[in-house]
Amino acid sequence: MHEQKYWELSRGQMGPAFCREDVIRDATGFMTRLFTATLLVLFLGATPVAAEILIATAGPMTGGNAAFGEQMRRGVQRAVDDINATGGFRGERLALTVGDDACDPRKAVEVATGFVAQGVKLVAGHFCSGASIPASKVYETAGIVQISPASTNPKLTEEGGWNVLRVSARDDAQGTFAGEYIARHYRGKKIAVLNDKSPAGAALAEKARLALEQAGVAIAIMESYTPGSKNYIELAQRLQASLIDVVYIGGTYVEAAIIIRDLRDLGSVAQLIGADSLVADDFWNVAKESGEGTLMTFTPDPQKSEPARSVIQRFLAEGYNPEGHTLYAYAAVQAWVKAAEATGGTDSAKIAAWLRGGSPISTVLGELRFDEKGDIRDPQFAWYRWSEGKYAEDTTTQ
Repeated sequence: MHEQKYWELSRGQMGPAFCREDVIRDATGFMTRLFTATLLVLFLGATPVAAEILIATAGPMTGGNAAFGEQMRRGVQRAVDDINATGGFRGERLALTVGDDACDPRKAVEVATGFVAQGVKLVAGHFCSGASIPASKVYETAGIVQISPASTNPKLTEEGGWNVLRVSARDDAQGTFAGEYIARHYRGKKIAVLNDKSPAGAALAEKARLALEQAGVAIAIMESYTPGSKNYIELAQRLQASLIDVVYIGGTYVEAAIIIRDLRDLGSVAQLIGADSLVADDFWNVAKESGEGTLMTFTPDPQKSEPARSVIQRFLAEGYNPEGHTLYAYAAVQAWVKAAEATGGTDSAKIAAWLRGGSPISTVLGELRFDEKGDIRDPQFAWYRWSEGKYAEDTTTQ
């Protein structure tokens, strides 16, 4: 990543006199002095090359969840470009390296090991909790700060090391929020709670289940499914046969879109409710009209935040809509830079301790504060609804 300059000293044709040993010795000394002097002149006269601080992001850059990887890559790259445009960090430019973990734990460890070898100072990732959790152990050992823009499973910070933080809200808070809403609005209805067996999906479903049970609401179907299938007809048939009114899904947009499409094909009018992983244009690309009316929990729309306005304009000028976790990835970099400035350098232990100390940080998401575990203090949630191919914050849903 670091630029290097190389200089060559051309050699002329040597005449017969250079065959004598003493002449050769004198000439060699002269050429050495000349070479050293030339390098010194070139060094003093050259424009200094600024050092670079390498940061990284990792997520599903390929495969079914690639839309989320693209959000993270775009967000971190935009942050890097914006920070460099204002002089970088203490005169040093930031540079980005990207890893594709495909949301696979083994690949995540491989990617993390590669980042360590490259000498990264920050990992603004990973996306999936199942990837972030094992990768975090690698970063902890290597002394690298990890700030995830999207990994929501409680275990990431509950069991994580000193180096782990996240700018996204935890599943236990998000699942509880959804479960309480379902209990208020669908009491007496038949409810199904599904999950995709991933750490994040299972945690969401479990917290929704607990909230429903605590409210005295029975669950008709509690089931997990295997991601990656091209259809979920058998699952849809079971749901339809049970006359399910509400389907809460802890899983990504890919399978959620297929499940609701299969349900609609069977004539079901069940309300689909999911989490932030459904906040992606590709959900509609798969579900199409079957996704109409789908509800999702997420934090309040950061695109409505005044601090994000100029950043959003730069994204739009590039022809990119900063949806989903894009601005969260941007904020992860902002948080690290703010802590590095406050602590006077890139020492990971000092940065992590400062962030966990609860100091306010101005970001594109608004003001953020971390708690001693690395989680966002007092996370807020909002409801989003898909309608006519677009999703937006739904202020009518209470």
